[in-house]
Amino acid sequence: MSIKTLLETNVNLHTEKKGGLTYLSWAWAWTEALKADPKASFKVEMFDGKCWMDVNGTAMVWVTVTMFDKPMTCQLPVMDYKMKAVLKPDAFAVNTAIMRCMAKALALHGLGLYIYSGEDVPSDSDVPRKGDSPVITPRGGIGEDLPAEVKEFLLELAQSCTELVANGKAKEAYELIKFQALEGDQEIWLSNNMDASVRSAIKKAKL
Repeated sequence: MSIKTLLETNVNLHTEKKGGLTYLSWAWAWTEALKADPKASFKVEMFDGKCWMDVNGTAMVWVTVTMFDKPMTCQLPVMDYKMKAVLKPDAFAVNTAIMRCMAKALALHGLGLYIYSGEDVPSDSDVPRKGDSPVITPRGGIGEDLPAEVKEFLLELAQSCTELVANGKAKEAYELIKFQALEGDQEIWLSNNMDASVRSAIKKAKL
C-alpha cells in the first residue's frame, strides 16, 4: 500500500463524533497503518517524565508515527466536549487525547487527511459515506437525558443559528451545525430547540 492509496482511502465509516470534532477510530486506523507498513510504529513523546506537556495548567500531548521510515509528529490538546482545553486533566482524558493524537498523526501520512481539510470524502473515492446531514426532524423526549452543560452548549448553538438565519445567513448556520459534528441525540435536542422556520431555512440552505 502506498501513500497515494492512504490519501484515497475513505474512512467515514470508521469515524466517531464527539462534541465539535470528528475522530477517526484509532484501532481501525492503526490496523490500516500496519497493513500499509508492517514496520509502522508510534511513540508518545515525554516531558519531564510525563506523557503530556503542561500549558498553563492544561495539557498538550504529542505523538510521533513512523511509516515508510518517515516520522511525523502531531500534537493535540486534552479537550472537553466543547473543544476547550481541560484544566488539570485526569489520566483517562490524557489517554483519550493520546490515542486521538495518534490517529491525527496518521493523517499526516495520508490516512483520513481529508477530514482535517474539511472535505466529505477523498477525491477518487467511491465508497459510500456516512450520512452527514445536521438537519433532522425533531422528536419529543429525545435528548432530555443529556448533561446540563451539553444542553447549555446546544441552546447557545440554537441561538447563534437563529440569529444567523434572521440575518439572511442560513448557509452559515448550516455550516456551523455541520462543523460541530453532533451525535444523534444532540442533533435532535438542538432541532427541538429551534423554531420550525429556522429549521426549514437551514434545511433549504443545504440543498
